Amino acid sequence: MTSYAVVIPTLVRDTLADCLAALAAAHGPRPDEIVLVDDRPGPAPPAGALGHALSVLGDLRERTTVLHGGARGPAAARNTGLRAVTAPWVAFLDDDVQVGPRWCAQLLEDLEEASPDTAGVQGVITVPLPGGRRPTDWERGTAGLARARWTTADMTYRTGALKQAGGFDERFSRAFCEDADLALRLLDAGWRIRRGHRTTLHPVRPASRWASLGQQRGHADDALMCRLHGPDWWAKAVAPRGRIRRHAAITAAGAAACVLGATGHRAAATACALGWAAGTAEFARARIVPGPRTRHEVTTVLATSVAIPPAATWHRLTGAWRHRHAPAWPEAAR
Repeated sequence: MTSYAVVIPTLVRDTLADCLAALAAAHGPRPDEIVLVDDRPGPAPPAGALGHALSVLGDLRERTTVLHGGARGPAAARNTGLRAVTAPWVAFLDDDVQVGPRWCAQLLEDLEEASPDTAGVQGVITVPLPGGRRPTDWERGTAGLARARWTTADMTYRTGALKQAGGFDERFSRAFCEDADLALRLLDAGWRIRRGHRTTLHPVRPASRWASLGQQRGHADDALMCRLHGPDWWAKAVAPRGRIRRHAAITAAGAAACVLGATGHRAAATACALGWAAGTAEFARARIVPGPRTRHEVTTVLATSVAIPPAATWHRLTGAWRHRHAPAWPEAAR
């Protein structure tokens, strides 16, 4: 029978206990080992710091190891877990998912169906959305995980294939693009990655109204992906390209309006200001129309629609500069 390990990077959020409880309750062959990588900042937490979360594991507790990740991000945390496992397959889960009731059995079926050239098998992610109203902008963003390829919310890889590829690229310090980068490297090396049948639930986490603004840091990772995989990496990964070109145009129009206005070129400044306003309005409308259109949601979207284009443009430019000479990960990891 195929054996496997489970690696879960975590910031020890409230969702971790639910994640572990679902894993402990899943029917089927149990994992040989579970590695929790505590990636909170600061020194290694004392023994028992995860007591409540670990208590739900039942008989799996004795198979569970807790390691300190050093707050270097989920890619580095997964590599820490990868180095600790000995099983031929390693299943990565996020700490805010809940595996299905037959997840362990379905995972074994997925792995037993894998051909020798299959490096990884992806789980099926479902995102529950509220009934009775349209989803918010944040909820729709989370729901995109159900369509994403290779998401490490539930992704199982051959341990040997990962180690051969050098693991995850630790320069991706956020949960963004590191999964696509690894998958593209494995595919380039001649491996296959397929979708399995096991199911995992990914609830929508509560988030600040400014959460979408913070997500713009991911544009720096887009720049690293362009450097590593070429400007068409979106097509290779079958990923949405996003609106960075429109964001850059809106930002340029706004900046030009300010400069032209300050230097006395009123007509040109007005034209640029109108361009900025039109672009911002179109962006806000595209986010408001599919949503619930409550006062809170409309206010949130309007405010963030003004702030997102310059934030996205800034992160993209700084990322392009920072990664302009970035080598391939196995070379950078040496």
